[in-house]
Amino acid sequence: MLKLSEEHLRAMPKVLLHEHLDGGLRPTTVIELAKEQGYTKLPTTDPHDLAQWFFRGANKGSLAEYLEGFAHTCAVMQTPDALERVAYEMVEDMKHDGVCYVEIRFAPVFHTEKGLHWEEIVRSVLRGLERGERDFGVKARLIICAMRHLDGQHSEDMANLAVDFRDRGVVGFDLAGEEGGYPPKKHIEAFHFCQRANFNITIHAGEGFGKESIWQAIQWCGAHRIGHATRLIDDMAVLNGEVIKMNSLSQYVLDKRIPLEICLSSNIHTGAAKSFAEHPFGIFYKNKFRVTLNTDNRLMSNTSMTQEYKIAHEFFGLSIDDLERISINSMKSAFITYSERVDVIYNTIKTQFAALKEELLQLQ
Repeated sequence: MLKLSEEHLRAMPKVLLHEHLDGGLRPTTVIELAKEQGYTKLPTTDPHDLAQWFFRGANKGSLAEYLEGFAHTCAVMQTPDALERVAYEMVEDMKHDGVCYVEIRFAPVFHTEKGLHWEEIVRSVLRGLERGERDFGVKARLIICAMRHLDGQHSEDMANLAVDFRDRGVVGFDLAGEEGGYPPKKHIEAFHFCQRANFNITIHAGEGFGKESIWQAIQWCGAHRIGHATRLIDDMAVLNGEVIKMNSLSQYVLDKRIPLEICLSSNIHTGAAKSFAEHPFGIFYKNKFRVTLNTDNRLMSNTSMTQEYKIAHEFFGLSIDDLERISINSMKSAFITYSERVDVIYNTIKTQFAALKEELLQLQ
């Protein structure tokens, strides 16, 4: 297999479907926004030290502890200007990371401490995405999250909010947060509303809880994509790295081509997988599941899409053809229209990969 440099991996056109807006801020931005807003609880005001602090806090093998750092990022995202800035900078970061399409997600409920209403919060983020797309050429769309530890009225409100903005850049509805004790079916009315509105659904499932969470997300709540889905491996019999039997859930996911939003680095940091060696990504990919690669939270996990592709290439042995397939599968799974997906696949992903392969051929 041809060894790919980090420069070549960065040049690959990538599609990011699972990234949280409040988990990907630049450390310098966190510090500057904290100063502007009078927030004094940051552990340090040195950008390098702050980045390391977020990473150390997240890398404890616990989803609950991983989520603690978000108190600081959300605290500085409480004004329209701050929300717009964070969204805009995210799109710029995507450009430098080789991302051609991104769906960013966030929970409006975490940005109301200074009296902003949900609509103003969403409009502020969308302004940042629109300016970023215009300035950097990266297509960017928004997914609105409900939090699973809150009640059903909250999730119904967020589902209604997402659908209200469907023609203004919001393309999906998600359920996020700690899984244990908060099954997806507790929010079934919100998902039924989205289904009746012909709206896109993705659900965090199988990260901090077992395959039952994935089953509920699909069969009770109608999820079109699954966030993380690492515990889907529990529905398979695996011997020496080979699947010898799939039970009904895993077979259904495979047959229906339900996309899995895999976040390699984050899954190690939250304890969803103990190590890359034990992560089921390689088994999923080898058995033709529609896997996508994602960052989840770039700040917390100290990662990028280039880094995730590097892990897939160096640890799991994916070739440039495999990585092209990942990009195409991810774009096929995006929550924009069919014609838009086809346009990105043929006019961006395939053409840029073809040019990169030609360049690599000439270097041999």
